[in-house]
Amino acid sequence: MQRYRHYGASYSSSLPSSAPVEEVQAEEEAYTEEEVYEDEELLIEDAVQDVVQETGGVNEEEVPQVKEEVTSAVSVTEAKTPPVESKNGKRTEGGGGDAGGGPKYSMFTWFVVLALLGVWSSVAVVYFDIVDYDSVIARAKEFHMNFSEVLQGKLTAYDTDGDGDFDVEDAKVLLGLKEAGRPDVGDSPEEKTVLKTEETREPVSETANQQAAELQGSERAEATSPDALTEDAVSDSESDPRPARDDEVSGSQDVESEIQAAVPLPPLVEDHFVPDDPRDSAHPYVLVEEPPAEESVEPAVEAENQSDPPAEPEPEPQSEAPGEAQGTTEKQAEDKLKEKAKKKKPKLLNKFDKTIKAEIDAAEKLRKKGKVEEALRAFESLVQQYPQSPRARYGRAQAEDDLAEKMRSNEMLQRAINSYREAAELPDATSDLLRAALKRRAERQQFLGRMRGSLATLERLVQIFPEDISLKNDLGVAHLLLGDNKGAKKVYEEVLAVAPGDGFAKVHYGFILKSENKIAESIPFLKEGLESGEPGTDDGRFYFHLGDALQRVGDNSAYHWYELGHKRGHFASVWQRSLYNVDGLKAQPWWTPKETGYTDLVKMLERNWKTIRDEALAVMDQNTGLFIPEEENLREKGEWGQYTLWQQGRKVGNSCQGVPKTCSLLERYTEATGCKRGQIKFSVMQPGTHVWPHTGPTNCRLRMHLGLVIPKQGCRIRCTNQTRVWEEGKVLIFDDSFEHEVWQDADSYRLIFIVDVWHPELTQNQRQTLSPI
Repeated sequence: MQRYRHYGASYSSSLPSSAPVEEVQAEEEAYTEEEVYEDEELLIEDAVQDVVQETGGVNEEEVPQVKEEVTSAVSVTEAKTPPVESKNGKRTEGGGGDAGGGPKYSMFTWFVVLALLGVWSSVAVVYFDIVDYDSVIARAKEFHMNFSEVLQGKLTAYDTDGDGDFDVEDAKVLLGLKEAGRPDVGDSPEEKTVLKTEETREPVSETANQQAAELQGSERAEATSPDALTEDAVSDSESDPRPARDDEVSGSQDVESEIQAAVPLPPLVEDHFVPDDPRDSAHPYVLVEEPPAEESVEPAVEAENQSDPPAEPEPEPQSEAPGEAQGTTEKQAEDKLKEKAKKKKPKLLNKFDKTIKAEIDAAEKLRKKGKVEEALRAFESLVQQYPQSPRARYGRAQAEDDLAEKMRSNEMLQRAINSYREAAELPDATSDLLRAALKRRAERQQFLGRMRGSLATLERLVQIFPEDISLKNDLGVAHLLLGDNKGAKKVYEEVLAVAPGDGFAKVHYGFILKSENKIAESIPFLKEGLESGEPGTDDGRFYFHLGDALQRVGDNSAYHWYELGHKRGHFASVWQRSLYNVDGLKAQPWWTPKETGYTDLVKMLERNWKTIRDEALAVMDQNTGLFIPEEENLREKGEWGQYTLWQQGRKVGNSCQGVPKTCSLLERYTEATGCKRGQIKFSVMQPGTHVWPHTGPTNCRLRMHLGLVIPKQGCRIRCTNQTRVWEEGKVLIFDDSFEHEVWQDADSYRLIFIVDVWHPELTQNQRQTLSPI
């Protein structure tokens, strides 16, 4: 800022000499006696400068002597003129023109000054060496700039454009060449700086005499250089990706630690009423087999033919993330707002609905005010009176939807789903209403776990609106919710063929490639999709899988994405990257039995470790097929088998028949057998096995490892930056929501018993209501 003020001052000292007399006089009257002395000194210095210019220079030692002689001459002359009181009551030493007494300096005074200057300059030229010319010029320039700064302070009263100083534009106003104006309040500092640097580039001939322009030429060149402009007008051009949609949450079908869900989901169960099967909301890749009774109430809109021709939908407005507009000008921001304002609202009324618009608006007003019961009665009345009205049926569906949310009723929500279908089936429904009704219907079907019905609804939508990319993206999600990765992959390939830059399609396609273990191929799609910042891409699952893929190819930039995911609120930390969390729980990688509060369970396991080991070995010898190979793609190499007894708080089939004593020992420890977000299982790992760094899906559990058969060397586990080893008959406890990694480089197999327990800080109510993982 100081640089800019100095730059403006160079113009302040070079105002045109043709300024109005009244303004110059007013400024002159404002001077104090001290300021007059400063002007007098400046006059002397200017005289010295004139001598320098005429003679080509003087001896440096003679400059003070010349100055003294000139000062004496001026003092003698001024003594002849008595002080005169000015208009504002202040006294001046020379007398103003209006106060009488003639001009401030007489012609005789000027004659004496010039004569003395001529004499001394001649003597200097003849008798003295002319040296150090540059120092004299530099000193004169310094005096000039000092006075320029003083004058700048005095002329701020004439600041007409509100920029805090007197500059070229202010001079134009004083000369009547331009009207006074103030900058807009909303102008950003960056815009003001850029504007003023452009103004100061105007030709000097418009605002200053040529002599002053030459004197300040070097300073103007420095201030207007590209480097200077860059420093003064710098602005932040970085922008943040857009935030995730409010209705997106994460889901998982966990066997040990894989985060499978990579799709937008309905809201969390904790914030909404419970769907038919909570697992369908929490784990989108669970294939839901719907019973015939539920299928019978599914709307049949998929089989209906619509009489209206397909209409090209209008693009949906997309929300902007904080920081996305950084670096753009205010004008561009305004243009965006105007463009959004110009977008037409959805046309939900057909010709008939327009005739009853007042009644529809009255009912809709009740709904928007939250009076959903009254709104529902009003819309039901309209449907009875005007059964052919699509808007009335759509309003009824919305009211039922709102009431279902309020009542937390699945039954009411099913009524809404049916009403959305009825509204879409009417032959005169507008294309916008048809699209809105079917899209909402598909969303609510997904919430209730009706994945197949939702898929059919979306397929119908895509048939009606084949050019709508967003609907195809939603269709891909529906396939993923059913666990149909192949179908989803086909949909996203079609989307990317016509819209190769679609970020939503890219992140989902990248996830599918990673699930197929095409690690290197998945990275660019995941990365470019996240970088697009499009709605639906800022999801913790995509940061999770991109970082995981980068780690597996040895790229350390993985932690950049983990850090970014943490900053966006998806991960608790760079190390703790679980996605299904309860806020506020104690977080540390390693735990002691005392810290968990489960000391009885730990003592029981360590006291009976041989019994547990012998039963496990018996199962391995008799039927090794019970140990299922790890199928979560967590191994870089080697063999890793697991024999599961409990999963999601329930016994797994007849698994306990092979190890009855072990199961009997665990029955009374509900913190383990009732842990719906964990497992109890045997784990055997063969030599030469390496498990990639990974994290578990939730912070709601802790994991106990009981050593059963541990080779003396070669087996170790790392959690965050701490590495430990197992011991036979001893329990290790860690939080597997933190990054951990396993090596098995021994000569024989390693066998451990894994027991997951609820996080000790979870309440009993939380343990009962949290969805299984």
